Parts: sequence; C-alpha cells; structure tokens
Amino acid sequence: MASIMVLDDVIDAGVLIKRILERKGHTVSVFTDEDEAINHAASATPDLAILDIKLRKMTGVQVLDELKKRCPDIRVIMLTGYPTLETARESLRLGANEYCVKPIDKDELEGKVDDVLGL
Repeated sequence: MASIMVLDDVIDAGVLIKRILERKGHTVSVFTDEDEAINHAASATPDLAILDIKLRKMTGVQVLDELKKRCPDIRVIMLTGYPTLETARESLRLGANEYCVKPIDKDELEGKVDDVLGL
C-alpha cells in the first residue's frame, strides 16, 4: 500500500486519519510541525500528503507549494474545517489532487485517498 504523511496542527485529527488509513494497509506518519513535515517529505518522499489548511506557522497552501517544489510528483489532499472557494482554487492551482472538508467522514476520506492513489 501507500506511504502517507498527514500534517494537522491538532494531533488528535492526525491520529484519527492515521487510524483510518492504517486499517486500509497504508503506512502513515503524522506531523503537527510544518518544517518537520516538509523535511520528512523531502527525505522520505511519501506517495500522498494530507495537509490541513489552517496550521500554526504556515498555511497548508504554503506547505503544498513548498512540497511541490521539493517533490513534484507527490499527490496531495487538502483538509479544512473552513472551506472557501478561494482556498480551494489556490490549492488546485498549486497541484492539490483533492479537497476534503472537516469533520472527516471516514468513507469519504478512504474514497478520496483511493482515487488520488489510483487504487
């Protein structure tokens, strides 16, 4: 299965996603720090990054931009509890593959992960 990294400023949200996706056989790394997540992606090159848009030091859109510079082929799903058309457009323009609204629906998340990974 796939190697997935999750970046969310709320550790519990990241752990929930990890539990859901590990049950599907994926390997999941969870981060709350933007720099750690970016460095992990640059060294480990996960298949998929799931990025919350609202973070502490940067926005998820800024992290997306940075990840795409370092790992152009990485697939990305953006997460937000505060959906806006502007953020969705900017995320897609920068190369996000999908957009998911919180609270996370288990079936929706699994379906979007499968679609983005081509499973």
